[in-house]
Amino acid sequence: MVLPDAVVASVIPTAAIIGILFAIFLWKRVSAIQLTGGRLISSQNGREYLLEEEQRGGEEEVVAKAADIQKSISEGASSFLATEYYYLGIFMVIMSVVIFSLLSIVKPEDGRTHNDEVRNGIFSTIAFVLGGATSILSGYLGMQIATYANARTAVEARKGIAPAFMCAFRSGAVMGFLLSGFGLLNLFLAISVFAKFYGDDWRGLFEAITGYGLGGSSIALFGRVAGGIYTKAADVGADLVGKVEKDIPEDDPRNPAVIADNVGDNVGDIAGMGADLFGSFAESTCAALVISAVSSLGQEHDYAGMMFPLLISATGIIVCLLTTFIATDLKPAKIIAEIEHTLKMQLIISTLLMTPVALGVAMWALPAEFEMSVPSSTPDKAFDTKVVKSWYMFVCISAGLWGGLLVGLQTEYFTSNRYKPVQDVADACRTGPATDIIFGLALGYKSCIIPTIVIGVAIYVGNTLAGMFGIACCALGMLSTLATGLAIDAYGPISDNAGGIAEMAGMGEDIRERTDALDAAGNTTAAIGKGFAIGSAALVSLALFGAYVTRARIDMIHSSILDPRVFAGLLLGAMLPYWFSAMTMKSVGKAALAMVHEVRRQFNHIPGLMEGTTRPDYKKCVAISTQAAITEMIAPGALVMFTPVVVGALFGTQCLAGVLAGSLVSGVQLAVSMSNTGGAWDNAKKYIEAGATEHARDLGGKGSDCHKAAVIGDTVGDPLKDTSGPSLNILIKLMAVESLVFAPFFYNCAHGQGLIFDWLGWTQ
Repeated sequence: MVLPDAVVASVIPTAAIIGILFAIFLWKRVSAIQLTGGRLISSQNGREYLLEEEQRGGEEEVVAKAADIQKSISEGASSFLATEYYYLGIFMVIMSVVIFSLLSIVKPEDGRTHNDEVRNGIFSTIAFVLGGATSILSGYLGMQIATYANARTAVEARKGIAPAFMCAFRSGAVMGFLLSGFGLLNLFLAISVFAKFYGDDWRGLFEAITGYGLGGSSIALFGRVAGGIYTKAADVGADLVGKVEKDIPEDDPRNPAVIADNVGDNVGDIAGMGADLFGSFAESTCAALVISAVSSLGQEHDYAGMMFPLLISATGIIVCLLTTFIATDLKPAKIIAEIEHTLKMQLIISTLLMTPVALGVAMWALPAEFEMSVPSSTPDKAFDTKVVKSWYMFVCISAGLWGGLLVGLQTEYFTSNRYKPVQDVADACRTGPATDIIFGLALGYKSCIIPTIVIGVAIYVGNTLAGMFGIACCALGMLSTLATGLAIDAYGPISDNAGGIAEMAGMGEDIRERTDALDAAGNTTAAIGKGFAIGSAALVSLALFGAYVTRARIDMIHSSILDPRVFAGLLLGAMLPYWFSAMTMKSVGKAALAMVHEVRRQFNHIPGLMEGTTRPDYKKCVAISTQAAITEMIAPGALVMFTPVVVGALFGTQCLAGVLAGSLVSGVQLAVSMSNTGGAWDNAKKYIEAGATEHARDLGGKGSDCHKAAVIGDTVGDPLKDTSGPSLNILIKLMAVESLVFAPFFYNCAHGQGLIFDWLGWTQ
């Protein structure tokens, strides 16, 4: 039984609105913890009461300090995002003009008219602006929620692990559901409005909608790069001078870079990651829509079938909503040992629940059989027709869904200090930072094996059952539990900031031990989130590649790696992730160098700073990070944005196809190894600091030679895991979706042969 169109048209926006309302409900629960007048009022079960310290009349100053620090962090993050979004607004205006101009001048072919091309240019531009605005909104709301919750998490930690955990997780879930709900609702509304102008031309409609994914990923790229440079410049500067040279604790209020470090956690790991995963959702959905439009679903105007990608995301929001109650109400973490397990169970349970839901959606939204166009295996025609059964799509969704869980679990194994790989890295610190770095690099390279196999299996299953549409649905399956993935990812920076506030407010060692435990689990969940982002990016990019090949009219039968244009493109594409990483890592190094000089200057020239009798100049360090992030994000962003346009226009669509394939293959490996290496070094440091096991205590704890070696390893890993690594998945997605959007323009350049080759007379 196929769902009626009216039911489909109501289920999608209803699920999105429910997700948004649930986020507001969770925010209300977090906001019940009020920081007012230096007194913490906590509301539970309808009753308000003061913490025991406040009841005794003591430590009111601690809460006042926490509120003041939170205000400073919030102001710093808001100021940076305002500056960043100002420049991104200028970029969006320029890019909008480019999109409209290049798509509107395409020579009409295949029965299309000039008016059709102008319409495509107009609506692609509108979709781009909408996607960019949604990405900006997602990042800004996530940052506001995180900065609102960090001090509350720190103060709740004084009551125990469970209250602090629930505060941090609920806050992360607010971001997850807001982003998922807004992203789905805006995309659905855009499709519904565009349909009024396109009528029965679903192919033209969905090709215009690809601008939504381009807008989301464009903003995500700059947000990720700028946020990563900001946070790591402050983090590296604070660690090298404060922890290594001055031997003071992490987040010590005497360290001038400590506020900038905490601001960076929000603008990089919260705003940047939110925009990143929104881009993955938008692009995977757009890829599936474009491919479905040229299938029998599009030709027969099967509304329910074509809305299948959105239905998967809609039902995923409801599944994640039910799963969230387990961590927030039914079984929250109550002791340190339960934190990581509780977060991991969120992934496992949401995956288990989503599996039968995906089966129901596939059986009820899709016809029993439909036809897809797939590349032909015979040289006399470009495409064959493949019969696809509805249950095939359930298998494709499940392959991505369970593949994502496997990637997440193996990421946990390689980055959590509960397991042997990170403990081996910590043990390597006995002989200094050199062996620590060697072991960490080896761990990162080894951690590429399972994700690569999982992604390869998902691609094979998806392509075998339903061609590129199956691959796009694998990506959708991996992102179907996006709200849960974002919740556990945002939980990490919130806990990290809570630890910093606890340290700066002088809450005591026992409170810092609890926040450190929350933070250590948060490092692992952040690595899991990056694993999801990278895995889904690989699948999304391949699906977008398939859509690009179709739209650019590339004859894949006569295009192989033996073609010199394709092979040259492969080499160039494989080089791009390394070039991009070199630029972003050097940017972090330059910014960190300026930060180190400033922190040293303040320690050496501000009397009473080390004694704690003088307040550091925090604003100067915030200004350094802000300036570095804004100026240094331009070159890497330009590299990614200009490459497809230059290659496609000058050297042809086949060369660009090689570039996309090469960047996908090398980018995935590099991104996984960087993210996991950095996460392992960070948690190896925390393993030594916590001293929770006999082996950890043997390493000497804080201040020991092992700990100093681990700090250096963590510092080296900072730009890997928080700047270059996470940005690479956006690189491969963004180049693919940009190529898809501009494919008609590239074909218009000497029928896809490229202006340079056409001028030289080297056309095929």
